[in-house]
Amino acid sequence: MSDVVTFYYNPMSRARMAHWMLEEVQAPYEIKLIDFGKREHKSPEFLKINPMGKLPAIKHKGVVITETPAICAYLADAFPKAGLAPKVDDPKRGSYLRWMFFTSACFEPAIIDRMLSRPLGDRPTALSYGSYEDTMKTTEEALTPGPFLCGDTFTTADLYLSSAIGFGQMTKSMVLTPTMQKYMDRCFDRPGHKRFMDKTKPYLPA
Repeated sequence: MSDVVTFYYNPMSRARMAHWMLEEVQAPYEIKLIDFGKREHKSPEFLKINPMGKLPAIKHKGVVITETPAICAYLADAFPKAGLAPKVDDPKRGSYLRWMFFTSACFEPAIIDRMLSRPLGDRPTALSYGSYEDTMKTTEEALTPGPFLCGDTFTTADLYLSSAIGFGQMTKSMVLTPTMQKYMDRCFDRPGHKRFMDKTKPYLPA
């Protein structure tokens, strides 16, 4: 069975994170561009891939994977030579998974709520992230030892969190501390990120 990853993609979406991940693991992939203007993400054909009608999505060896953290974690394990995920028996595996899911369950929802000025409602404790302030404080503390979340080694958790920090900066839904800025710059300076950025250019709106 072919090892080529089919990548359902639009650069104006979270598919950017998956694109960076594909470049980091250097997986063979083919892009299936999904045109939002033509609502191809809601077409019957694409809804068979992802009933949510959202990007990113990949198909690999006959299996469809959706949801950005799932795709990134899957690719790290499917292409282990890249060394982007601690092995199951590595003590760092727990921390790696912790920060992957922290980004998904806490960091991203916190900055999206802030970006959209969503009211917290009558039960803020029901929020997955508790409070915006606690989320930012936890992020700062996680990055303070450095240089990466799991010590000296860059992992998929760093790719995911640094991408989310970049989104927060772009949307002005957070103020970057010097620690966060240096961390993001460190992650974005990787050759895989530079390859991803170069390959994104042809797909960006004119």
